[in-house]
This record gives sequence, C-alpha cells and structure tokens, in this order.
Amino acid sequence: MKIDLTETTSSKINAALVQARRDIGTPAIGMVLTLVIVTDEENAYDALKSANDASHEHPSRIIVVIKRVSRSPRSRRDARLDAEVRVGTDSGTGETVILRLHGELVNHAQSVVLPLLLPDAPVVVWWPEGAPEDLAGDPLGSLGQRRITDTYSCEDPIGTLAGRAAAYAPGDTDLSWTRITPWRSMLAAALDQQRVSVISATVEGEDENPSCELLAMWLADRLQVPVKRTASEGPGLTSVRLETKDGEIVLDRADGSLATLCMPGQPDRAVALKRRETAELLAEELRRLDPDNTYAASLKFGVSKLGAGRGAKAPAQAPAPAEPEAPAAQEPPAKPAPAKAAKKAAAK
Repeated sequence: MKIDLTETTSSKINAALVQARRDIGTPAIGMVLTLVIVTDEENAYDALKSANDASHEHPSRIIVVIKRVSRSPRSRRDARLDAEVRVGTDSGTGETVILRLHGELVNHAQSVVLPLLLPDAPVVVWWPEGAPEDLAGDPLGSLGQRRITDTYSCEDPIGTLAGRAAAYAPGDTDLSWTRITPWRSMLAAALDQQRVSVISATVEGEDENPSCELLAMWLADRLQVPVKRTASEGPGLTSVRLETKDGEIVLDRADGSLATLCMPGQPDRAVALKRRETAELLAEELRRLDPDNTYAASLKFGVSKLGAGRGAKAPAQAPAPAEPEAPAAQEPPAKPAPAKAAKKAAAK
C-alpha cells in the first residue's frame, strides 16, 4: 500500500502510517529498530532495495531522507516536505517513509525525522555515500546508536579512512570493514590450527580498496608484525599471506567467489568466500548495536601509516624512532682572570 503526501508535516505522516496499518491489518509491533537512510535521488532506489532485503532479518521502520537541491534563490527560501508512505508488501517486512526535503528544510532534517522514530527502539543511520566527516556530530547522525558508512563509494577511500579515524565515535562503522568479516574469521581459524608465531604478512588486493587497507591494519594491530600491502587486478581482496617459521599460510581468492587455503603440513582446501551484496552487509551490521572496538582499534592503528605507505605500499608497522641529534657545539669556557687582578679586586 502506498500513500503520497504533498506539502505535508510529520504529524500527518504519522497519521497516514496509523491509517495504513488499520487498512491492511498490520500491527506496528515486531519492528526492532528505525533505519534512517540519508541519500540522494540517484542512489535512493538501490539503498532502499538493500534495506528492504535486510528487513526480512530485521523488521524495521525505514526512513529515507532525500535532500532536494533547489535551483533558484526563491525556492531555496521556501521550505516544503513531500512524503511517500509504504506499508505491507511494498515495504519489506516493516514500514517505509520516503521524505523529500526542499528549500530551507534541508538544513533541519533532524526536526522532520525525530517525530517519526519508533518509540523505545534503537536508531541506525546509514549513508550509502556522501557521509559527513564527523558522523556523531551530524544532526541526523546524533540520533543514532549506530552510524554506518561505505568508504568504498568515496573518491579518495584511503584519505577518507584517515578522516574517519580522526573523528571516530563509539557506534561508527563502515561496510568496507564488514566486507572482510569472512576473511578475518578464516585467518583466525587457520592460526588456531597452526599455533605458530607469525613473522610478517602480505595483503594483496585492488589499489585504493579500503577493505584491503583495513585488513592490513587489523593484522598489524593484532599480530604486531610488519604487514606489506601489494596491489592486484582484483576483484576486491585477492590474497593474504602469513609468513611463519614453518612456512606460509596462504588464503587466495582469485575469482571473487571461491578461495583456496594453504597451510604447512596440510592439503590445500577450497573454502567459500564470495563477494557479498550490500543487503547482506547491512543485515550483518544490524545484528549488533554496541560499539565495534575491534574496528576502532584497527582504524586508529593505520592512520599514521596511510600517508607514508600509500604510493609505495610500505609495510604497516610502527615508525622507526628518530635518530638522536648531534649535541650542539659549546662555547669555550672563559679564561680565568690573572692572579694580580684577583688580588686587587680582593683588596678593594
């Protein structure tokens, strides 16, 4: 069921939601959170489709905030709110409200969204692209317990990672980090079986891919070993090599779906490691609403390495201590006064 509202208000949207539920006989109970999607017209369809697919696992009220760009000074001064309410089969397993903000209302989106949040339910804010630098300081971001971004969609993913680390607040996360969850699980399981110390590591993947950078930071932070980042043709992350005293542990995925795990003293085995859709990544992030401390530690560990190793892919390890400076040349001590001059000074 769809209801179009033109030049409306938040109270009228709430009334439309209640009326729509009554008409189709769907209660409001069962929705576990409110998902706020901040996007534009170009990316709204794909983002909403992913959110609807994720709602089968997490029934929620989805609020899509679209800020319309005004073309003339007069339209920029006029504030207008248009909305579309979807309930039932048109909105997954929950409810969907699409908000289109015009004019001055674009700068006050939080005042429109706040009355539409589910009472006593957590709020998650998702920017498919175009996220602000300070997520927690953003007016809409401050409404959420979790704030989800996707660094892969940025023009400068590596530089954006540094900005995310500088402005990190508990509750921030990124889908580029979610993409490497199967890789982290597989590598941790391999090290549990081998029980050997890792000497160094190499992460290979597409250039300017934030998931590869985050995996390298995670390995360097957890293992405290040098991690080398090398480029490949992709797709995405292609291989990880862990050097040990008994040989190499290699997890290689050349085709983006099936990987091969090689460990010393064991036969090679094939493991499923396919590239996941956005809906699967979003559903994984919605399973936990507490701060991801592992992501925070990995993100902050790599900040000082991004600038030095970006072009040459230098090993992600702690910088070497600076060499001590040579002591400054000292002036020669003053010559002592002659004995006769000292006697005259004493007599006076």
